[in-house]
Amino acid sequence: MRILFLDWPCFGKVDTQFTLEQAGHEFVPFFHPDYQERESKAFDEAFTNFVGDTYYDCCFSFNYFPVVSNNCQKLGIKYISVIYDSPYLMLYSYTLVNPVNYVFMFDKQEYLRLKNGGIPTVYYTTLPCNSTIIDYLMQKTFDQEKLSADVSFVGSLYNEDHNFFDRLTNINDYTRGYLDAIMESQLKVYGYNFIEDLLTPDILAELQRAVPYQPVPSGVESPSYVYANYFIDRKLTSIERQRLLTAVAQYVPLKLYTLDRKVSLPNVTNMGPVDYYSEMPYVFANSKINLNISLRSIQSGIPLRAMDIMGAGGFLLTNFQEDFLDCFIPNEDFVYFESEEDLCEKAQYYLSHESLRKEIAHNGHEKVKQNHSYEKFFSHLFSVVFQ
Repeated sequence: MRILFLDWPCFGKVDTQFTLEQAGHEFVPFFHPDYQERESKAFDEAFTNFVGDTYYDCCFSFNYFPVVSNNCQKLGIKYISVIYDSPYLMLYSYTLVNPVNYVFMFDKQEYLRLKNGGIPTVYYTTLPCNSTIIDYLMQKTFDQEKLSADVSFVGSLYNEDHNFFDRLTNINDYTRGYLDAIMESQLKVYGYNFIEDLLTPDILAELQRAVPYQPVPSGVESPSYVYANYFIDRKLTSIERQRLLTAVAQYVPLKLYTLDRKVSLPNVTNMGPVDYYSEMPYVFANSKINLNISLRSIQSGIPLRAMDIMGAGGFLLTNFQEDFLDCFIPNEDFVYFESEEDLCEKAQYYLSHESLRKEIAHNGHEKVKQNHSYEKFFSHLFSVVFQ
């Protein structure tokens, strides 16, 4: 097949190109700076001219872009997109119902929300992982001091000065207390996110007064969705990650790999950022325990980070996400924690039980290698799209 690939700075491009070309497909990259715009005449013209008279079996992108969908609809090209971000506002674009769309989502709860809402163009899939690259990387020399750890966490703490929640400086005391209360309650619950359901009309009205949000004309996202996912869940994730990392670092040596070199947490060693392709797999393979603390906006899905950890042969200790149970067996392929206390206990336990830890890491790696390779992934996607 001839496949048009939207060439934006996404994860997975290298593996996608390699996999598709190895399977005999023609991989044709296309880029235009307006790819994130909902509408763009410049993009429309560039896309149409690029395609010209050439036949494409499909267009593919990681994440979904309305401007791409509309152009594929106009030209009669099937548009396959795979979502790996959460939240992802573009899913609430009117263009989602374009018949050329095949939108694959990694979060089953979010998928069901759209599917049950009458959207026929969405599908559920687990994200893929290159689980063989670590075998190649481990043959090369690497910085063992930097890229090895007893316990590691790779990710953002979302504590930037410009986060949306911290703009809510002038909300009234009742709303402030209400939000604090539901956030503290949510922090105690894994596997079910109730924040959006608890944003009452009065609370939403006060949030709208403090930081107004108006949906764009081409979208159907509700203010409650935006405030819950972009304001509150992001702040929740920041609070939770800092609390959990601070707690576990009281008991075990912990390295943090994050873009913000200024972040300082008690007993935590900030190692700065790591490159996704050339360094991160080493961290996962050479950490005795890899922590995953999911973004709170991910309802039930297995985050890409968790797949990458297991794909590199790392031992995964994660918060509970329901979709794990579709693919993996707890305490056999991975381990999940249910509270701060549970996390601290399990980190200490598995750090001191090497053979069990290595067995679980091996099982997870083998299962990812067998069932979640890019080859299997695209085979599944194409079986749905071209059935």
